[in-house]
Amino acid sequence: MSSDAQRNKAEAFQRMHRGGEILLLPNAWDAMSARIFEADGYRAIATTSAGVSNALGWPDGEAVPRDEMIAAIGRIVRAVTAPVTADLESGFGATPGEVAETVRMAIDAGAVGVNLEDTVHGAPRTLHELPDAVARIAAARRAADDAGLKIVINARTDVYLLGIGEKSGRFEHATRRLNAYRAAGADCLYAMGYFDAETIGRLVKTVAGPLNVMGLPGTPPVAELSRLGVARVSTASGPARLAMTALRKASRALLETGDFGIFGGDDAITHQEANALMTRGG
Repeated sequence: MSSDAQRNKAEAFQRMHRGGEILLLPNAWDAMSARIFEADGYRAIATTSAGVSNALGWPDGEAVPRDEMIAAIGRIVRAVTAPVTADLESGFGATPGEVAETVRMAIDAGAVGVNLEDTVHGAPRTLHELPDAVARIAAARRAADDAGLKIVINARTDVYLLGIGEKSGRFEHATRRLNAYRAAGADCLYAMGYFDAETIGRLVKTVAGPLNVMGLPGTPPVAELSRLGVARVSTASGPARLAMTALRKASRALLETGDFGIFGGDDAITHQEANALMTRGG
């Protein structure tokens, strides 16, 4: 069963989705990135399946063993005091029962939210059939209820991301799925894709619950998303890839110039700052 502290975090995370200020949710891939986000003032932290998988030596797409993913989520939870929601991809299971077990494991690791997508990993551009996808969300809800925890289930459809069906029919397909997930117990709804302001506005008006969008180059800024009625915007693997990009640039510069000055600069995090960040209360 969950602890009182975890239940309090879950309730606080639920409130962040109920109107008012838009929730800007950064996606961490390890304990250090989570601590940086929390120290900078973010109210909650999400994990990124791609970033975590890459850091553990695996590609994205449920290639990483489930136990390794859950262990990484646990390390992120322990590093911060903010609520943490876990990206569980499609639930690491072929059946609703297996998805429920994954959700239970994430709760045991300290998560107070989960992200569940409807992609069938291992199959090219395939979504779970709608009745099965709905059953998986319902199983996740029951698992959380059994644990005595009102976690935030963020139900994601990849209709747009995978380009499922004719382009003209994707809006109706995506919103039909999201509304079915809401009826099955999802708290927040996520159509992952590359959207302009007009499409985002239509999604807000059509889905039956709080809307999550992905923040990436080309996405309207936070103030505009808030005006459109978006409840939550997450960064997906953007921060992890940004860190990888910075490291690649430094790596190549060192090989080319042999100059260790790349590790300095006024904005470089020092050894002392890094240790302070990773000291609870630092």
